[in-house]
Amino acid sequence: MKTATLHELKKELQELPPKQLVELCVTLAKYKKDNKEFLDYLLFEAHDKNNFITGVKKEIDDQFEELKTQSNLYFVKKSLRKLLRIITKYCKYINDKALAAELYIYFCKKMKASGIPYHKSQLLINMYEQQLKKINTLINSLHEDLQQDYLNDLEKII
Repeated sequence: MKTATLHELKKELQELPPKQLVELCVTLAKYKKDNKEFLDYLLFEAHDKNNFITGVKKEIDDQFEELKTQSNLYFVKKSLRKLLRIITKYCKYINDKALAAELYIYFCKKMKASGIPYHKSQLLINMYEQQLKKINTLINSLHEDLQQDYLNDLEKII
């Protein structure tokens, strides 16, 4: 079965009546949790990205509070990977490289300040370094004025 291109889908959606379009959106949201979360973001939170970022930072804080009780580095690693998947998903939602860099910098700050002995595990060191590479890539794609601001933040965590 051949899937239609994005252009073809857009053209077809423009021809549908609003009621049928709503039904299609609801059906799509029922199909997968990610679709439902993305639709929720688009409808209720896309207009205020700064408030959304604040909520994501609060979620990161909550996850790190739970990690403080964890002594086993294996479970810490799994929890950090889960948190990074969530952050990556939110970065795709906001589709703004500056805000994505801000989230990853915040994650690295929290990881350093958390007291997790990540220096004892090569996997956690690699994970941390991967985030630093990702932040550098995001920063390099920004305007020069913004680059300097985020580079200053990045230097604080290195």
